[in-house]
Amino acid sequence: MTLLLAINMPVAAEVFQIADIRVEGLQRIAPGTVFNYLPVQVGDTVGDGVTGGIIRSLYQTGFFDDVRVEREGNVLVLWVRERPAIASIDITGNRDIDTKALTAALSDIGLKEGRVFDRSVLDRIEQELERQYFSRGKYGVLIQSTVSPLERNRVAVRIEITEGLTARIKQITIIGNEAFPEKELLKRFELGTTGWTSFYSKNDQYSKQKLAGDLETLRSFYLDRGFIRFDIKSTQVSISADKKEIYITVVIDEGEPYRIGDIKLAGEPSIPAEELFPLIQLKRGDFFSRRATTESAERISNLLGDRGYAFANVNTIPEIDEEARTVTVTFFVDPGQRVYVRRVNMKGNTRTRDEVLRREMRQLESAWFSAELVRKSRERLQRLGYFEDVTIETPAVPGSADQVDVDVTVTEKPAGNLSAGVGYSQSQGILFNASVTQNNFLGTGKRVSFGVNTSEATQLYQIAYTNPFYTVDGISRGFNVSYRETDFDELIGADYSTDVGVLGMNFGLPISETSRAGLGVRYQYTNFIAGNFSELAQQFVEENGNVFNDFILSASYTNDSRDTAIFPTKGGLRVLRADLAVPGSDLQYYKLTYQEQLYVPLTSRFVVSLSGDVGYGEGYGETDGLPFFENYYAGGPRSVRGFVANSLGPREVGDDDPVGGNFRMAGSLELFAPAPGGPQLSKTLRLGAFLDFGNVWETNGSDLIEPTGFDIGDLRYSAGVSATWLSPIGALSISLAAPLNEEEGDETQVFQFGFGQTF
Repeated sequence: MTLLLAINMPVAAEVFQIADIRVEGLQRIAPGTVFNYLPVQVGDTVGDGVTGGIIRSLYQTGFFDDVRVEREGNVLVLWVRERPAIASIDITGNRDIDTKALTAALSDIGLKEGRVFDRSVLDRIEQELERQYFSRGKYGVLIQSTVSPLERNRVAVRIEITEGLTARIKQITIIGNEAFPEKELLKRFELGTTGWTSFYSKNDQYSKQKLAGDLETLRSFYLDRGFIRFDIKSTQVSISADKKEIYITVVIDEGEPYRIGDIKLAGEPSIPAEELFPLIQLKRGDFFSRRATTESAERISNLLGDRGYAFANVNTIPEIDEEARTVTVTFFVDPGQRVYVRRVNMKGNTRTRDEVLRREMRQLESAWFSAELVRKSRERLQRLGYFEDVTIETPAVPGSADQVDVDVTVTEKPAGNLSAGVGYSQSQGILFNASVTQNNFLGTGKRVSFGVNTSEATQLYQIAYTNPFYTVDGISRGFNVSYRETDFDELIGADYSTDVGVLGMNFGLPISETSRAGLGVRYQYTNFIAGNFSELAQQFVEENGNVFNDFILSASYTNDSRDTAIFPTKGGLRVLRADLAVPGSDLQYYKLTYQEQLYVPLTSRFVVSLSGDVGYGEGYGETDGLPFFENYYAGGPRSVRGFVANSLGPREVGDDDPVGGNFRMAGSLELFAPAPGGPQLSKTLRLGAFLDFGNVWETNGSDLIEPTGFDIGDLRYSAGVSATWLSPIGALSISLAAPLNEEEGDETQVFQFGFGQTF
């Protein structure tokens, strides 16, 4: 790019008034566009220095490669050469970076079809692309840009990318470690050499950010073990000549370990020291730990916050004795003034009534402020399911040193839900479901629903109503009316069916923040239809009839501490339930069921799930044993994967149909991992590897049922992998399982899936 001032007459020597302005050399740009950027206009006087300003103004537009200013009489003549326009952009060779995303990024920078071409912009793009590929471990990337001129002052831009191979970490070396072996230190690094899980974890791909995190982890490891003078002297990252292998060397100075000499409290805690010292997880004589010190200070601060000291400040002051190599830790506590809550304000609830939110609040007005109660209030509001988001702020009251307001802001979800869907299950065939649900009916917090679910094996019609706050104490009351037709021939291959109608009422009593007790009563009408090919069903009808009117009492205990109902990562779910067909019913029996699920986070990405399920049923009075159509079943996606659904356990003598049993034991150990592809995909897709076990037994025995008295050795085991996807049109769950100890007569099924089901 050159600047050339060609003047036919010496403008600087003679001042003149512009009578006209003429622009020469324009091809695409309109003259009016040029006039808009000029610092002069017709009638202005041109003197010394004005022409330089004209040239600078036109160059700054970025439209021109060359600008000249001339004078013809009193006419100011501008000679320009336009920069070429970009006619096309072609990108090839990019596999790691999506072309659409890359094109959009180039457009934001200024490289886009139709715009003026600027070589400096293309240079910056090449440098940024290199940095992007370097961050992916591809240090051998080669980026070549070609600019080809076209007619009408246009150019075609072609960016050729040769990505090369991803460089892998060949070795990580730590120098200077004496107290701990290198292997133990490297176990705490996210980065590492290539292993059998590297294809998934990408731990062997170097990242500057990951290395910085690993170094901080290394520092914390030493500081938590008394090495308070620990220092990282240097970090070197080198790459092989072929740019395929990376070597990392970390030089450290451990220093000497220091022990805790004394622990002190200072300041004005406002809470007796005997309540604060148990919160300090430090002991005299132990190695100093930064983490334990920080956690102790946080516990003290949280306790003060729960007692109303919302603005408490706890600082730790270490005093080091170099000769004795000890540290005296002083916790300086400044509680500030005790704070009250003036008002609890609700915002954003345009449909939901204030009382629905306020009854979930554990932090009350005119009470001491408690950080714990504020947190519990937010959790309870989130668990309602009425809101997409819940935020709580606690601003200080202007002009007051001891008062705060609690401002609750919610973003409401749609009040109702109308849904219909079609799915498929290997155990029940094609599924059709439709439902109308109001979780927050008219903003009252009450739940009203009507649903229809049909499949080849089952047809269910149901109406339900629940008032979660039937009383101000949080006792719930609900009603349920349902009718279910079940064809056991389609479900398990047995020649009988049932039509069951239910009319019930239930109550729930809160015991704690996470647990509830339930009590219910229901009338149950059962029409049992025996087929012509089941001696067991025909015998049951002969002994008991085929129409039954039963009154059933149920009691339950539920403790749900999971962080979320879908894809939980921590907490657990425990359910204990008992059902009793009371004396006077046509059938007299009881069923006891206990289920437990426990979720333990191993890392931020991996979660272990432990689940167990035990059920037992028995008849009493005039009913001999548990009615077999109330039996438990095992096998399939919901119990022991790898075996055909409901196929395990006792079978009817003769036709060999599964009939279930009155005792069931099942469980699973599963390792969950989010799907690769970022946090958004992890919200809808979860992968797992599992070990299942279970079976059912008939403890009473019968001449028409193969005897299977309880024997722990009868447990069936399977192992495999699973995936669950919350698709836009329904939940899809699949599993590949291999039975580990199948016996003769077992029905196995390696691949199993369900679509459109609740799970």
